[in-house]
Amino acid sequence: MIILGVVLLLIGFVTAIHILWAVGGVVLVVGLVLWLLGSMGHEIGGRHHYY
Repeated sequence: MIILGVVLLLIGFVTAIHILWAVGGVVLVVGLVLWLLGSMGHEIGGRHHYY
């Protein structure tokens, strides 16, 4: 999810498509939050690890 967010941000920046820039930012932030919560030991969606 983090990689997808970075890719969308890059594509949105290069092509100047603002919706890709916004979606990429949201996906990146959600991915980082899920990664942070998973690394702290919290279960996310019934899973012990979020990959």
